[in-house]
Amino acid sequence: MKSAEIREAFLRFFEEKGHSRVASSSLIPGNDPTLLFTNAGMNQFKDCFLGLEKRAYTRATTSQKCVRAGGKHNDLENVGYTARHHTFFEMLGNFSFGDYFKRDAIHYAWEFLTSSKWLGLPQEKLWVTVYASDDEAYDIWTQQVGVPAERMIRIGDNKGAPYASDNFWAMGDTGPCGPCTEIFFDHGEHIWGGPPGSAEEDGDRYIEIWNNVFMQFNRTADGVMHPLPAPSVDTGMGLERISAVLQHVNSNYEIDLFQSLLNASAKAIGCENEGQASLKVVADHIRSCGFLIADGVTPSNEGRGYVLRRIIRRACRHGNKLGASNSFFYKIVAALVAEMGEAFPELKQQQAHIERLLKIEEEQFAKTLEQGLKILEQDLVGLKGKVIPGETVFKLYDTFGFPYDLTGDIARERGLTLDESGFEREMNAQRERARSASAFGMDYNSLVKVDSDTRFLGYDGTSGSGQVIALFKDGQAVEQMAEGEEGVVVLDQTPFYAESGGQVGDCGYLQGSVVRFEVRDTTKAGGAFLHHGVVAQGGLSVGAAVEAEVDATVRQATALNHSATHLLHEALRRVLGEHVQQKGSLVDSQRLRFDFSHFESIKPEQLKALEDIVNGEVRKNTAVETEETDIDTAKAKGATALFGEKYGDTVRVLSMGGDFSVELCGGTHVARTGDIGLFKIISEGGIAAGVRRIEAVTGAQALAYLNGAEEQLKEAAALLKGSRETVLDKLSGVLERNRQLEKELEQLKAKAASAAGSDLAGSAVEIKGIKVLAARQDDLDGKALLAMVDQLKNKLGSAVILLGGVQDDKVVLVAGVTKDLTGKLKAGELMKQAAAAVGGKGGGRPDMAQGGGTDAAALDAALALAGAFVEQAL
Repeated sequence: MKSAEIREAFLRFFEEKGHSRVASSSLIPGNDPTLLFTNAGMNQFKDCFLGLEKRAYTRATTSQKCVRAGGKHNDLENVGYTARHHTFFEMLGNFSFGDYFKRDAIHYAWEFLTSSKWLGLPQEKLWVTVYASDDEAYDIWTQQVGVPAERMIRIGDNKGAPYASDNFWAMGDTGPCGPCTEIFFDHGEHIWGGPPGSAEEDGDRYIEIWNNVFMQFNRTADGVMHPLPAPSVDTGMGLERISAVLQHVNSNYEIDLFQSLLNASAKAIGCENEGQASLKVVADHIRSCGFLIADGVTPSNEGRGYVLRRIIRRACRHGNKLGASNSFFYKIVAALVAEMGEAFPELKQQQAHIERLLKIEEEQFAKTLEQGLKILEQDLVGLKGKVIPGETVFKLYDTFGFPYDLTGDIARERGLTLDESGFEREMNAQRERARSASAFGMDYNSLVKVDSDTRFLGYDGTSGSGQVIALFKDGQAVEQMAEGEEGVVVLDQTPFYAESGGQVGDCGYLQGSVVRFEVRDTTKAGGAFLHHGVVAQGGLSVGAAVEAEVDATVRQATALNHSATHLLHEALRRVLGEHVQQKGSLVDSQRLRFDFSHFESIKPEQLKALEDIVNGEVRKNTAVETEETDIDTAKAKGATALFGEKYGDTVRVLSMGGDFSVELCGGTHVARTGDIGLFKIISEGGIAAGVRRIEAVTGAQALAYLNGAEEQLKEAAALLKGSRETVLDKLSGVLERNRQLEKELEQLKAKAASAAGSDLAGSAVEIKGIKVLAARQDDLDGKALLAMVDQLKNKLGSAVILLGGVQDDKVVLVAGVTKDLTGKLKAGELMKQAAAAVGGKGGGRPDMAQGGGTDAAALDAALALAGAFVEQAL
C-alpha cells in the first residue's frame, strides 16, 4: 500500500467506528503557550481532555502534521543519521473524549492492524508493551485479544523518576497524561536489535508502530496527578513507520513518499540518489520547511522563525556537501506538493510563496556560508585535541549566522565535538532571545480555567445583564473580591468581546447595586470570557447579578478598523496577487496593523491603488452580512480563514461588499461599509523575510491624521516663505542650494587637509629606518582624514601613518602605509590594534585602513601604538 492509501484507510476505518474525521490543525498551536510547534495528534484536543471544551463529537480521527525540531521534543540532531527520525511527520490518531476507553481502543488497534480487510499484518510479528502497573490493559491484551504472554512486556519507571517511563505518556511537564500501551512490529532476525525493555532495544528489529495513551490524569507543576473529569483515549501511529512495514522496508526513507522526495532532491542538487545521509536530511527538511511556511512561519532570529531558519540552513549545508553549487532547496517544493498536496491543500495554495521564501533565505545564507567555512577551516588547522572551542562556535554563530547544530554537524563529520559550556558563556547578547523562546515552556495549568462557557451577547449591542459564575485573584479561584482588589470576573453571558482574531478585548464596567468593577481588558480561557480589572467600588461575590456596559465609543472605533482590515486583505490580493496571505493582525480603537506575505516593498502607486479600492467599497455603503454555518459550507462559499484564529464546528462568515470580501471571523464589525468613513495607510514596511506590514487608520483617526498632515504642510510652506502650491518648488531650490554648499565645504576641507598635511609631515619620526607619523586631528570626519593621509604619503614618500580624532563624541581613525612597505607592514593590522584600544573595530587594505571607537580618553594611547607596531614588526 502507498502512504496515501494507508492514510485514507486509517481515517475510513475509524469513520466506520463512529469517529468524526477532523482536519489536521496548524503547526502553530492555537491558544496554547506551552508549545513551540504542534508535536502530537492530541494537541488540538488538549482542552477536550481537560474538560474545558465540548465538541459536537466524542470520537475523532485525524492525520495530524507534526514538527519536532525545537523545544523539549526535538529530533533535529538525529535526522538523516537514523532510519526513523524526522523533523516533520504525520501522526495518524483516534481519540475518545469520555466515550470509549481501554478495551475498545485496544480492540480497534488490533483489528485495523491484523484484519485482512485492512492492513493484514501477521499477528505473530506484533509485540505489546504496557505500563508495569496497568493490569487492566495487560488482561485485555492477553485474555481478550489473545496476545501470548511471551510477546507481552511490562515497562516500569525506566527513566529515573516516578511516572518517567516509556509507557507513561505526557505531552510536557504538566498537563494531560496517563499510562500507555504500545504495539511493536518485528522486522525479523536478519536485523539487529531486541524487544522493548531489553539491552538491545535501541536496534532496528523491533519498531513501535502504535501507541495507545489512556488519558486519566492532569499533572500540575507540583507533580500531583489529578484524575481527569472523563478518562479519554489518545492514540498515535506514525504514517511513515507503518508505511515502511507495509512496503517491506526497514527505513522510513525507503518508502514511496520519501523516494520521490529523495529523487527530486538529488535532481535539484545535481547528484545521484545513493542513500546518502545528507540527501536524507534534505528530503526530510523540505517537508518541515514547506509545511511551516504554509502555516505562517517565516525565518527570523527568534522563536519559531529561528527554528525554521536553522532547518533551512541545515538543509543548505547538506546540499552543499553533496556538490550543490547554486540555490537548489526551493526546487524540491514542487515534488513535495505533488506527493502531499492532495491531502494538505495548503501546500498547493502556498507553493509559490514557499518557493520564493526558501530561495531568498538560501541565497542569503549562501553569502555567508563560504566565508564562515573558511574561518572554521582556519581555526581547525591549529586545533589541539578533539574539541572546538566555544569562542569559535560563537564567532561562527554571531558573525556568520551558523546555528550551533550546523557547526555540530561539521564537527561530527570530522570526529570532533563542541565546547558547549564555552559557547553558552559567549551568548550574552542572545539571552533576550532565549528568554523570549522560554515563553513556550509555560505551565499550562497556571492558566485560568473555567468549567462553564460564557454566552456572547456583543453582536447585538454593548450592554446586557449577567451573573458572576467565577472570580479569580492572582490566578486562584475566590468567592469574593473587595474594593481595590484586582482580578478576573467570569459571567454566564456578556456583551464584552474577548481578545481573539487580532481584535483587542473590550473595556468598560460591570455594575451592581453596591458594586462597580472597571473592566480594563477581556480575554478567553476555553469557552469562558475573562473580564480583567479592578473593583472600583463595593464588593463582588460569586452568584451576584451585574449589568455589563462596554465602552461603546472604543468598541465602535475598533469595529471600523476591523472591518477595514477585511477590505484591505482583499484589496492586497487584487493589487499584489493571489499569493498574499495574512500573517498576523492587530486591531484596536486607534489603528489597524496587518501583516501579509509579499517579497518586496509596495510601490507608491500600489499603495494608492489599495486606498482607492478600500475607500471605493466604503463609499458604496453596502450592508455587512453575517451567517453562521459549518466550516465546510463556509469554505465552499470561498470564505478565507484568518491566520492564527481557532475555529469551532460552527463558524461565522462575514461578507462585505456583496462577495468582495468573504472571511471567517468572530469579531465585531460595522453595520455598513460606509460607517468606516475614511481609510488611510500611514506606513508600510518589511518585518521579516517575505512578510510586510501595513498600518492604517479609519474614521475620526484618519481625519485627524490628514488634518495633522495639512498643518505640517502649512508650517513647511511658512518656513519656506511660500504657499501650499509653491512648497515643492521652494523646497527643491533649498535642497539644490544645500548641495552646492556641501560641495564647496568639501573642497575647503580638502584644501585644509592638504595644508595641515604639509605642516604635519615635519612631525614624522624615524624608527628602524622608517618614517612614522602619528597625530591627532579632532573634528574631522573619516573622509577628510583619508585625504590627509594621502597627502602625507605623497609628502613623505615612504612612511607609516596613523591619524585620529574625536568627532561628535566618537573616535575616527585612519592608517596608511606606503606601497613600498606593505610587504612588511600592513595598515589593516595597525588599525585593528588602534581601534581595539579605543573600544572599537577596524580594518582594511595593506596600504589604507579605517576604524573607530567610543573611548575618546584612550585616543592618545591608541596613536602611540604606531611606533610600537613598527618596532615589533621589524
